[in-house]
Amino acid sequence: MPLGPDSLTWRYSGDHRTYLMALWAGSMQNMHPWLGAAVEQHSRFFTERWQRLNRSLYPIDGMVYDGDRAVATAREVRGYHAGISGYDRHGNRYHALDPDTFFWAHSTFYMAAVLAADVFMGGLDEADRARMYDEYVELYRQYGMTMRPVPPTYADFLVYWDRMCTEVLEDNKATRDVLDLSDLAKPPAVPWLPDAVWRLVRRPISRALLWITVGLYPPAVRERLGFTWNERDERRLRRFGRALNLVWHLVPWPLRYHPRARAGWRRARGEEPPDAPLVHTPDRNLPPESERDDPRHYHGARRVAPARCTDV
Repeated sequence: MPLGPDSLTWRYSGDHRTYLMALWAGSMQNMHPWLGAAVEQHSRFFTERWQRLNRSLYPIDGMVYDGDRAVATAREVRGYHAGISGYDRHGNRYHALDPDTFFWAHSTFYMAAVLAADVFMGGLDEADRARMYDEYVELYRQYGMTMRPVPPTYADFLVYWDRMCTEVLEDNKATRDVLDLSDLAKPPAVPWLPDAVWRLVRRPISRALLWITVGLYPPAVRERLGFTWNERDERRLRRFGRALNLVWHLVPWPLRYHPRARAGWRRARGEEPPDAPLVHTPDRNLPPESERDDPRHYHGARRVAPARCTDV
């Protein structure tokens, strides 16, 4: 069954504060050897960071907030990965729809939501984390993939997460490229911002995003990437999170959530009909015109045939 407004996932996943997790999620995903190889060999992410991030959030949030259409959205997301395969730097064959690789990416979405809720949204206790894990298992079921790699309980997931962070994840080029924000382009959502002003603020913004990301890494990952973190850093991060949560209560509700999430809330509240058209990314986030027929790209309302999955 699709998740609804009574779920913790609805409460937290589409909140704009999760944008602070983007660098964390991208780097954690890319540290998986096969996922990192796929990004390095197939992705144009680094030539259009903001556009790729912003348009990807529409179907990702749609898996949560699209109601009876969430399964179709999940199958779209799966379909974007159907043709991505190759060999990693160790000579191992990979495919983006390998169940273990695919679940790793999904697990980072869960942990990103948990960490954002814990640090920037007032906190989560262990019972809420476990409840939210069960909800993310239901989200994963929507892909139509095998459930073989999915830990059945939250306690099992913690063991899985620790093993991945300590034994599987690696420091690789795709991860370092994600973390390199030295040439971060101006966000397309603020075309009115003068380029000179962006050049002035880019460095402190980039440093702050990296600092937050390092603070949220598991200790094993932080150590593997060569970053340091101390108790003073931890206190500063927690103070920042509490301050953001306090200020956030002053933000008008419609501005707190991603557009796809807002639309889901409106339908759930009866403010729009259940079959109202889904909200899609604005044109500024679309891929280059020469690549808009590529089935690996989300392209607004265009529908992609779901991939076949042989490991079910």
